[in-house]
This record gives sequence, structure tokens and C-alpha cells, in this order.
Amino acid sequence: MKTTIKQILLLITAVLGLTACTNDFEEINTNPNAPVSVQPSLLFRQVIYNYGEEMSYEGFVAGGLLGQHMTALDFNLFDRHALKSPQLGGNPWPIFYRNLRDNEIIINQSQANPAFAVYEGPALIFKAYMTAGLTDIFGDVPYTEAFRGLDGVVQPKYDLQEDIYLQPGGILDNLDKGIAAIQNYNSAIPLQGDVLFNGNLDAWVRFANSLKIKALMRISSKENVNSRLQAIYDGQNYISSNAQNAVFNFTSGEPNNFRMARLRAGDFNNFVMSETMEEVLEGLNDNRINVLFRPRVNNGNGDNFEGLLNGIDASTTSVSLSDYSLAGTIFRENTAALDANYMTAWETNFLLAEAAQRGLINAPAQTLYETGVAQAFQYWNTQLPANYLTTTAAYNANGNNPIQQIITQKWIASVINGYEGWIEYRRTGFPVLKNVSASLNNGLIPVRMPYPADEAALNSTNYNTAANATNNNSIDVPVWWDE
Repeated sequence: MKTTIKQILLLITAVLGLTACTNDFEEINTNPNAPVSVQPSLLFRQVIYNYGEEMSYEGFVAGGLLGQHMTALDFNLFDRHALKSPQLGGNPWPIFYRNLRDNEIIINQSQANPAFAVYEGPALIFKAYMTAGLTDIFGDVPYTEAFRGLDGVVQPKYDLQEDIYLQPGGILDNLDKGIAAIQNYNSAIPLQGDVLFNGNLDAWVRFANSLKIKALMRISSKENVNSRLQAIYDGQNYISSNAQNAVFNFTSGEPNNFRMARLRAGDFNNFVMSETMEEVLEGLNDNRINVLFRPRVNNGNGDNFEGLLNGIDASTTSVSLSDYSLAGTIFRENTAALDANYMTAWETNFLLAEAAQRGLINAPAQTLYETGVAQAFQYWNTQLPANYLTTTAAYNANGNNPIQQIITQKWIASVINGYEGWIEYRRTGFPVLKNVSASLNNGLIPVRMPYPADEAALNSTNYNTAANATNNNSIDVPVWWDE
């Protein structure tokens, strides 16, 4: 919000200054060769790419610590759950608001100019997508009054998460409106700047329906979502194969490779496999471990992979990098095989499997689960072992709760979307995460991210209201759908 509010204040100041100048000021000082607004195709490309690139990095270095995919060896106050001390990541707030601001410009352009109408549906869908990520991480956030600086609103109120999901103009409503805008669009002007689906509007509808499944499952403990989920499942118009995934492909070299490939080796080497991940993958005899992680250098006892318990106190604990497994080459040397992941078939099928298992829809839960597992292996470029789904990863393996099996598989596949793994743990309790080694949060696993300090300075009145509702901005107060 800091960047947004500063820009709004500067804009208002500029407007007030113009009114005091002479009538021919604009004619004298306007460059006739300079553009006065950004073309939506350029801005749309920037929003999609920038959000995916930045949140993939965030999901790896910060979300991966919260979800216990990875462990930090040093600079790790965040891994010890001092979330107000982000290091090498852990501050997604400005990423959300910068891209939501630019996306709002696209929506306004599409609704004001018929030549840009093709952007309305996709921009509304992408707004819902980003908004869900924002509120699921923080809870109540500025929403309806955000980006209204030209209306004089420079300190936006915090909306309740319940309203952000359910009210007109909220997540579910914008998904419906986005689908309707696409279905009602009858012009021949194509959608440009679409790095997700190359202008395929039908693919945007599938994306929206998968996002609706996700949103409805997220609030399913608070709302009766059965009929809406059943209607989407019966319609079968959602992301159902990996060929339909909403992903952006990283490249092998700059500037579009995964950011961990561009950082110095010391920063990359700060992240090793967590003990939680090691136990889950080895307990399942899951060969994705060979793609997601590297064998440790010091494997004298024959154990190629070793994870470290999250949250060590680096000032008092000495560890050797060679004793632990670094992230796989796909995250550094071979990022052309890596995607920025927005929504996939495997996540959609895992959500539907959970819905079926919980009795929210009439559908074959085990079939959906097994389809999701196969798709997740394909997504991570790994051959699915012939006996994987009949042994440890079987739907009812070893008396495990099928919900635990579903969420654990989703958690494994969400490595580059670490915040998602953490969010699903908060919602379901699976997989069971470990107490961190040297907790700075009284041994508790956080259930929300704290509002950034900038908000207390720049939006104090509204921040104080939201902070009071979360026990002084506590990371241990659950969000609405998790209460």
C-alpha cells in the first residue's frame, strides 16, 4: 500500500497544482509525441508476468518456509516465525497491490472504451485471482476503497474477508462477471498481451471455473457451497488437463528465467529441503524427490537426501551445507522446465476430490484423486511409479484419512506455490507440520501474515481498526474462513 498511497498523493498534488496554473499550461507543456495512457495489451502482459514472476519467488523463499517445503540455513528470522522481519522474501503485500492497481486500470479502460472491451472479462477474473491470494494470506485488507485516490480516498478502509469473498464486486462475483463479459463479447478485436492463454477466451472461462472451485472450497466451512460446486463439476468446463494449465513458462536464461537462477549462489544455497518434506517424500517412496531436490554432498551413510528441521537459530547452531539437500536444478540451472503456476488441472482435481470425499458434490472422489496425482507427476516431469497409487499413496493407504492423502499430494506439488501449501495446512491441518527448532512465536505455526509496518504509518486509522481485530496484528489469529 505504501507505493500506492504515495502515487495517489503525488497525483492529487499534481492535479491541485494544475488548477492554479494558466489555462494554456497543458498546451505548452504537453509532448504531442508521448502516449497519455498505457495500452491495455502492454499493461495486461505486465500484470500477468510480474505477478507470476514475483509470487513464484515469494512462494519459494517465504511461502516455502511457512509451508515447510524448504528450510533456511541463515537470514532465517522468518523461518523462525518472526514474520514482521522478512528476509530474502516474505513481503508479498506490495506485489499484490501494485498488480491489482495496474489491473484496475485495465478494467476501467475496458469498461470505458468499446475498443478495449475484450479485456474486461480476463481482467475481472485475474482481479479475483489476485484478491483471493491477498486475503487468504492477510485476512481483512483494503479492497473496495483501494485505488480511489482520484475520488479523494487516500486511506482506504479494510474490508472484512467474508465480504471480499461474498459481496458484489468480490471474488466470486467478479469471477461470474468475468465469465459473463467473455460470453457476451461479440467483437472481432482479439485479446493481446495474454501470456497465459495466447488470447484464448474459452481458456479464461475454464480458468475462472477452476478458480471458483478453489474459492468455494476455501469458504466451505462457512458457506453452503454444494449446489454451486455441483453445477461447475457437472458442466465440466474447468481446467482438467495439463495442456489447459494456467502457467507461464520460465526460460533458461535472462530476463525470463526463475529469479533464483539470477541470485548469487549464497542466496540460493540458503534454502535446503525441510525435514517435513524429507519425511513425506521418503515415506511415500516418491521419486519426485529427484527433481525437487539434489542429493546431499555428504552421503557417506548411503542416505542421498537429507532435510533440516525448520527454524534453527543460526547464531547458535552450526550446520554444514554438504549434509543437506539443496533445491533441484529445475530451480536454478534448468529453469526452462519450470512454470510460474497460477492454476492447474492437478489442483482442480484435488479440490474436486476433496469436495466429493466431504460429500459436497456427487463425484468419484478416488478417481479424481488418482487423476490429480498422475497429473502432478507429469507436471513435475516425473514418471509415476506403477505401484505408487496402490501402496503408500493409495487413497485409503494404511488407514489414512483420504483428505490427508489429497491435501498431502497437493502440498507436495505446490513447491513453487509455497503459500498455497501453508494456506491449505491452515484450512485442513494436513500435512502435519513440525514445531520449528527455535520458534520466535511461542511454538505456534502462524495462521496469517501480519500487515506491513508501512500500513501503520500511511493508513493509521484503518490499520488500527484491523490490527485491533487481530489482537494487535497477531499472526496467530485465524482469518474468517479458518475460524
